[in-house]
Amino acid sequence: MKRSIRTTALTTGALLLALALPAAPALADEPAPRIDLRVLVVTDGGPATAAIAAELDTAGTPYTLVDLGRSDRPVIGPAFLADTVDGRPRAKFQAVVLPNDNPFSAGSPEMAALVAYERTYAIPQVDAYTYARPQAGLEVPTSGGYSGSVDGVRARVTPAGSAGPFGYLDGEVPFEDNAPDVGESYAYLSRPRAGADFTTYVDAPIPGSTARGSLVGEYRHDGRRELVVTFVYNQYQQQFRLLARGIVDWMTEEIRLGRSRNYFAVHVDDVFGSDDRWDPLLNCTPGDVDCPPGQGTQSAIRMSVDDVRDAADWSRRRGFALDLAYNGGGSDQHREDNGGADPVADEFLARRADFRWLNHTYDHAFLGCEQNVTVVPWKCATNADGSTRYVSRTEISRQISENRQWGERAGLPLRSDELVTGEHSGLKVLPQQPDDNPNLAPALADNGIAWLASDNSRDPGQRGVGPALTVARYPINIFYNAGRTSEQVDEYNWIYTSRAQGGSGLCEDLANTTCLPAPLDTATGYTDHIVPLETNIALGHVLANDPRPHFVHQSNLAEDRIGYPVLDAVLDRYTALHADNTPLVNLRMSDIGEELRERTVWNSAVRSGAVTGYRIGSAVTVQAPEGTAVPATMPAGTVQNLPAGTTGFGQPYAGTVSGWVSRAAGQTGVTLTLPQALVPAHAGPSDALAGGAGPAGRTVRRAEEPPLRTAPHAPVPAGVLRPVRLGIER
Repeated sequence: MKRSIRTTALTTGALLLALALPAAPALADEPAPRIDLRVLVVTDGGPATAAIAAELDTAGTPYTLVDLGRSDRPVIGPAFLADTVDGRPRAKFQAVVLPNDNPFSAGSPEMAALVAYERTYAIPQVDAYTYARPQAGLEVPTSGGYSGSVDGVRARVTPAGSAGPFGYLDGEVPFEDNAPDVGESYAYLSRPRAGADFTTYVDAPIPGSTARGSLVGEYRHDGRRELVVTFVYNQYQQQFRLLARGIVDWMTEEIRLGRSRNYFAVHVDDVFGSDDRWDPLLNCTPGDVDCPPGQGTQSAIRMSVDDVRDAADWSRRRGFALDLAYNGGGSDQHREDNGGADPVADEFLARRADFRWLNHTYDHAFLGCEQNVTVVPWKCATNADGSTRYVSRTEISRQISENRQWGERAGLPLRSDELVTGEHSGLKVLPQQPDDNPNLAPALADNGIAWLASDNSRDPGQRGVGPALTVARYPINIFYNAGRTSEQVDEYNWIYTSRAQGGSGLCEDLANTTCLPAPLDTATGYTDHIVPLETNIALGHVLANDPRPHFVHQSNLAEDRIGYPVLDAVLDRYTALHADNTPLVNLRMSDIGEELRERTVWNSAVRSGAVTGYRIGSAVTVQAPEGTAVPATMPAGTVQNLPAGTTGFGQPYAGTVSGWVSRAAGQTGVTLTLPQALVPAHAGPSDALAGGAGPAGRTVRRAEEPPLRTAPHAPVPAGVLRPVRLGIER
């Protein structure tokens, strides 16, 4: 169902056309132009261009940003857009993103230069957010259309969109409506202008009418192609996240540096161990560091045999492997306390192949500073000279090695270079321990650890700790000390309600945390509020090309099994929104770490200007520093050229092929060959020379058109703030 993309080797008068001067007809023996694999993003400071730039950043696609609000910005003229390299015409950008269809003043030479450039080199243009008007191929909204809020609207991908750039979606594009009293999305819904060569890719019902209006469509005119987007968005909103891949596919014609996937992995911590239970009367967790010593009665949450069976059955039924972070000492202690019996561990081991397994240390010891828990909050113990007293290298190494040996004896399918420490301890934790335990890095080296889990809410970036690189994990806001929904809601209310409403007031004290308007009902609050919120947050990570895993705890798969409603909702919503050619990618921790490492190396090379990528006809060439893997997205059938022949490039995903590729020994760069010499469906250079006749022979207005004037609209909110975890993971 994917469209056939065609491009041409433009050969005629390229430099003259770039200067908007007359030129002679093409000569067949002139060289095909070089098209650099870089996007030009022109911004006026609005959220729509920022969102597209963020999408390019995340994918690793090179782009140049020109901020129209800066006095020191470059002038967009012929020399900025094109030149000649080794006697061959070069287009410096493969696509242009503008804030709207014409952000310049009337008669602007910059817009004229862009028009000539796009016509000469067949460069697509994205109008990131524009008013519906004839200059964009649409009727104005007052002519049977609509302008206003589209919060909660369920837009759809049209048949043309499914056969074209949005074929990875299953049809529906729901717009967010997170807060009924806040305007979140504004749009102009309109029909194509009579006689316009306009194809709608995404539309929505026009209120008060049986007709539908365009939200995203392609307008072909004057030898140019524009993707016309008539709704405003920011980079975090679900509607943009769903459409972002298609926007980039369209403007790069599926030939670009960078790649993206939709990732989802879930770690379950403390397996074989138990977790302390929240006390709703004390508003703390007896046995843990948030309760004063001796206060309350300690109660443990531990999975049962039935819980284990349910977890294995769920994994098989959903086709989704959970990563179990295990503490072998938890099982040994249980056997010691129960005459050698641990039926839960026995059941897990009988079903070991249904899961992936991670070393979580032998008995979940805190591996940072030695904790003084006689006070709340706890403090780091100190030596006589006032220095911090840290857990020793020997003890850290013992926790790692004993748990690994336990897992090997049990036959767990392990990777010995992965580690999740208890509470991510050993790594810095503010405010008590501002630095890593200096004994952690040597202990990791002693045990061959290459990948170390960190808490994304505290330590999000990948960094080195001795020989290891961190893999940040997202905490799902389902608490480790809750096995029942009533416990989860009670603790949630304590954290996220104001003091006046009986809460802790922490939400009032922390700038990045919002307070609930009222306490949640303990019977319905989990299903009605927490599950939808956590689903939206997790799905937002999935749709943002973010491979970092999420984590919950074994307590959340016990008793009321409160973890599954969120996991099921993420999987169900994802499946409902995406076509079969765009599956979730569920990687184990070491593979996620490697993906993050390669991105860091690539992005550094791009930022330093050490990457050059371009296309000449069907040949793609990429030069990058030695040892730098290249991410690329290409049409199906693309091959990599090797000294001894060719090999297939990439893996199929979302209608294209993409992957990481490195140059072979003896090569100076990566070279790819596209499956065919493709010619765009829009007009070629001869139309550009005709001086204003579009594909249908009609007269098309050009740069002398008046600049865009948009109607007032509601601002785009930053989005509902997510309640933060406040350090309650265990």
